[in-house]
Amino acid sequence: MAFLQDITLGKYIPGDSPLHRLDPRTKFISALGLMVTVFSAQGFVPLGFFFLFLAVAISLSGLPATLVLRNLRPFIWLFLFTFVLHSVLTPGTVLWRLPYIDAAITADGLLRAAFYCLRLAAAIITASLLTLTTSPAELTEGLEKLFSPLRRIGFPAHELAMMATIALRFVPVLVEEAERLYKAQLARGASFGGNPIRRAQTLIPLLVPLFISAFARADRLALAMESRCYRGGVGRTSFRPLRFAGRDRRAALAVLSLVAALLCLPRLLS
Repeated sequence: MAFLQDITLGKYIPGDSPLHRLDPRTKFISALGLMVTVFSAQGFVPLGFFFLFLAVAISLSGLPATLVLRNLRPFIWLFLFTFVLHSVLTPGTVLWRLPYIDAAITADGLLRAAFYCLRLAAAIITASLLTLTTSPAELTEGLEKLFSPLRRIGFPAHELAMMATIALRFVPVLVEEAERLYKAQLARGASFGGNPIRRAQTLIPLLVPLFISAFARADRLALAMESRCYRGGVGRTSFRPLRFAGRDRRAALAVLSLVAALLCLPRLLS
């Protein structure tokens, strides 16, 4: 369970880098567009350009690359499942036939598996950069501004943005709580080893108190918001209103250029 400390999704690292100073709306729309684009990419060449863009973004964020890449470790089982699934189910030149089952690992399957794993890793890194460089307050205000035109049809823009931000903010809190419960169970002589079924059974003593703690935290948060006379977004103003600057236009132009290049590159190579 030590890998829980590697989860950076939902954490915010304060800084004064070019990425930190961008408008949260610019970062949110750019991250969403980049993730949609990377899942639409075909071939290793567009992915290579995408990872080059991510390397530049990480350097501009002022964050250690290891801190950003550490968020990939909790998804190792998803990568492994994706890799095995595509390696076995993709037809092509057989490299190794699996015993006892009618399946084989193919050369085309290995290439396809590597491609999908890299594509998934790119999306996770993009989402990590968004949360690492954007505070929860900025993210809430940015989402509210993006959804504000929908208020005319009764869409609860502020409430939805607040719920999304609180849910995202609770990720690192619950990770820390799970790590604390895990160490407490180890101190009491609990064993978390064995086969997968045994490991799943040993997680029950962790999940029950974790859910109880999550509900207790949610109840305390609701009481705190009520005690501060929170009544939603009606009539609320911002101490620092969001404004698009020249750096936001330059960042949007860079993202649009990358998206256009990745979408047009396969046609140019064919």
